[in-house]
Amino acid sequence: MPPSSSPSFAQRTAPKPTSAAHSRRWACWGAALGVLVGLVTQAPAQWVAYGVAQLSQQRVLLKHAQGTVWQGSAQWVLSTGLRNGVPDATTDRALPTPLHWQLQPQFSRSTGVALGLRLSSACCTPQPLTLSLSPLWGGLRVAIDDQPSPSQWPAHWLVGLGAPWNTIEPEGQMLLRTQGLSWQVQAGQAQLQGLAELQLLQLSTRLSTLRPLGSYRVQVRGGDTMAMTLDTLEGSLQLQGTGQWLNQRLRFQGEASAAPEFEAALSNLLNILGQRRGAKSIMELS
Repeated sequence: MPPSSSPSFAQRTAPKPTSAAHSRRWACWGAALGVLVGLVTQAPAQWVAYGVAQLSQQRVLLKHAQGTVWQGSAQWVLSTGLRNGVPDATTDRALPTPLHWQLQPQFSRSTGVALGLRLSSACCTPQPLTLSLSPLWGGLRVAIDDQPSPSQWPAHWLVGLGAPWNTIEPEGQMLLRTQGLSWQVQAGQAQLQGLAELQLLQLSTRLSTLRPLGSYRVQVRGGDTMAMTLDTLEGSLQLQGTGQWLNQRLRFQGEASAAPEFEAALSNLLNILGQRRGAKSIMELS
């Protein structure tokens, strides 16, 4: 009788080599997915600090960052940037309290997929600032929600940006409010929509012994042509002017003058602000 050709028990029960390979492949994919999820959800806050520094050319810094990309805090510092390829920290200025942020994905029919960003700092934001970052084809759109109360910022913080602020050394309070404000850049072209209003209250400077000089308002309106206006709310130094952004540059014309009883005290400051024409100083930027 010829021997049977049926497979032995060991041959019948041995796993196919391809099953083990499939198992290893799925294990590798699972491990890779786990690492990716971990990176996305637990990415360190230092990544945000690095990105902000690179985009701002080292002029906006988030120092001592803690937490994650999605929820973290840091010192918000304004800086003069790089000098001879090296960061220049001689005039760096930080907000008096840490900046906190929260970042989360969003979706709406109007903007599609976006990132929602909430910013707060105890010194400066009665309510958190809420922004929406939406990708565009070849660009980005940033929109700021209207705030019930204006945010409040120390004017001396601007010294960190260097000239001319480190010469002026302003002191006082800045109130910022926005209305329908959005900024987008697409195909290398930037456009602003809406209104931003900055009030500089009880402003003073080391260039004058008269303190304070007054309170002022700067408004920037977006549109096909971005326009700026400057006017005086109250004070011994009177400022007014208008400007437009043309070809990516600000062209501004304005004048400064002193209230009659303060002309002598403000004469030197008026000489610094612009070209004197009688009692007025003509300010031009182009």
